[in-house]
Amino acid sequence: MPKTELWAGALSLLLHHSETACPHAASQAARLLECISDASDLDEATRALCDRASIRLSQSSKNPGFFK
Repeated sequence: MPKTELWAGALSLLLHHSETACPHAASQAARLLECISDASDLDEATRALCDRASIRLSQSSKNPGFFK
């Protein structure tokens, strides 16, 4: 299971993006979620969720109004 710090960082950046629509926060959260989903001991449902969130955040960082 990925380290707690990675999860906390991803959630923090996701909240920051949600509150401010900051594209940089979305991009950084997407990268952390990609790292988390690459963990070998992650279950498939959580991996799929991280992948979906990463894709949405990547799209959002390119189009700030996308997430609203």
